[in-house]
Amino acid sequence: MLPNQRLQHYFKANPEPENIGSDLLYSMVLCLFRNVTNLLSAKARSTAILLQIALIFACSAPGQIAAPDAIPSAAASEHERAEQELKKEEKQRILGIVPQFNMIDAQDAATLSAAQKFQLAFKSATDPFTFVASGIDAGLSQWENDFPGYGQGGSGYGKRLGASYADTFDGTMIGNALFPVLLHQDPRYFRKGSGGFARRVLYAVSTTMICKGDNGHWQPNYSNLLGNVAAGSIANLYYPRGDRGVRLIFERAFTVSAEGAAGAILTEFWPDISQRLFHRIKH
Repeated sequence: MLPNQRLQHYFKANPEPENIGSDLLYSMVLCLFRNVTNLLSAKARSTAILLQIALIFACSAPGQIAAPDAIPSAAASEHERAEQELKKEEKQRILGIVPQFNMIDAQDAATLSAAQKFQLAFKSATDPFTFVASGIDAGLSQWENDFPGYGQGGSGYGKRLGASYADTFDGTMIGNALFPVLLHQDPRYFRKGSGGFARRVLYAVSTTMICKGDNGHWQPNYSNLLGNVAAGSIANLYYPRGDRGVRLIFERAFTVSAEGAAGAILTEFWPDISQRLFHRIKH
């Protein structure tokens, strides 16, 4: 049975699986590799756009959110608690600018539904700051003449801007929504908030490799790791030919993981920094 058929068969037989076995995970990886390989010989950019549109529709599909009367009382209570936490998380920003939507202080946070995971990822991926950051990244890339195949001038900048934003969008939607839904993992950063400096730094860095599952237990962060590799694979569709290949896929995945570790450290300590900074300003 082909990987695509195996996936379809699995989800028909298990519409609400509690976990994903190694056989399904193997099928997912094979399916991803097969599809990316096929896309490379097709109309790459058109297909990449279609993939992103599909992810957008996944966020807003009406069937993703169950009607209130269709949710059992205990599940409804959990769903409502998660909604309240999301509303608070979606207001979190560094200096009122940089979004921190994925950070949560409560270690016993409510489990997010599939729709809520997509909602959170989509809000992060389409936040105005994300576009600004992509623009800055594209400017630096052009200044250093990265990806020379894009050329210079307005056209070169536009291509770099599109590639930078596509990297962010794909990585966020796949690593923070699609895989967390399939693998039943929580895409949020659970802030430690106490303990020694070194211990908190190590904790923050470790979250690139471990995460909380929907069952509340810590487990390998397959969503983040596979998401980074998948996004790097998709990038082969729109990067210049000289910047494609398996080695570059894993280089990009490692770079994104390192950037994620640095971001986790900032997320861990920013509330402390903010409290001291604004406390001094007031006095």
